[in-house]
Amino acid sequence: MPQQSFRVPAQIPDPARSLLAVLQGALKLPKAECQRIIRDGGVKVDGKIRNKSHEILERGQQIHVDWLPPPVPLKSQRKTKTSDIFSIVYEDDDLLVVLKPASLLTVPTKNREGKTLVSMVTQYLQKTDPDQEAYCVHRLDRGVSGLLIFAKSIPIAERIRDQFADRKPDRTYATIVAGVVTKDKGTIKSYLATDENLSRYSTHKSENGELAITHYTVRERWTDATLLEVKLETGRRNQIRVHLAEAGHPVIGDPRYKSQLAEHRLWPYGRLALHAESLGFTHPRTGEALAFQSSWPQEFREFVRKIG
Repeated sequence: MPQQSFRVPAQIPDPARSLLAVLQGALKLPKAECQRIIRDGGVKVDGKIRNKSHEILERGQQIHVDWLPPPVPLKSQRKTKTSDIFSIVYEDDDLLVVLKPASLLTVPTKNREGKTLVSMVTQYLQKTDPDQEAYCVHRLDRGVSGLLIFAKSIPIAERIRDQFADRKPDRTYATIVAGVVTKDKGTIKSYLATDENLSRYSTHKSENGELAITHYTVRERWTDATLLEVKLETGRRNQIRVHLAEAGHPVIGDPRYKSQLAEHRLWPYGRLALHAESLGFTHPRTGEALAFQSSWPQEFREFVRKIG
């Protein structure tokens, strides 16, 4: 994620020191793009998120910008597919990177759901090649939105899965959790096991579970919630949700892990406050380093605007 830090220049006269004007001058971006960055909670002034474009700043105040650029354009001739279901942010002859909405399963469960992300991506590919299949490389829970990779062949899928097994892909999530996380950053390590209801829980006995390592950094604190940046070293089912819930800070909107604590008056949405916002990996055929970012979902922007 591109980041920039700078101070409000002393030479800017008082009427021209609005947050929007200062941002435009520093980033050299169009007005509409700067407004989007502010609206999406990407600007901090002296360590606090500010989302009012007209706010007048003081000389010398520290500005920090986490800028989420637009999706990377396609390399193929096929146009980006955008719909209410999913959008494709990258495609070539070997793979796709797609943006999953929170309402959609990645793959079918034992109930054999027909409408899943993998079936939708397959249908998209078969419009050009009736024999083409989409192969799932990794997954996101139904209530989670964000970036996912799909391969167009089994060999490509296996090479990318090998990268995940070796903990090579760079995966960053934004999540809003219940309560105030006091430590600025930390690491949670345990072994995840599954109970008879298929819920996950931590154990410290390696023979009883899968190793799970989660790193987190606090981005913003409010009176009863915290915005975290989470990086996965391993990618186990429900890993972020379990680790944060067991730490006393469940993901807001989580119906499974400490669900009562996960309720919040400003989160009426039927989804989790968890979004896979960046993804980096090595192209399995070319060796090129690929990196993608996605903007926050509307629910995140609304929450930050209301609670701020």
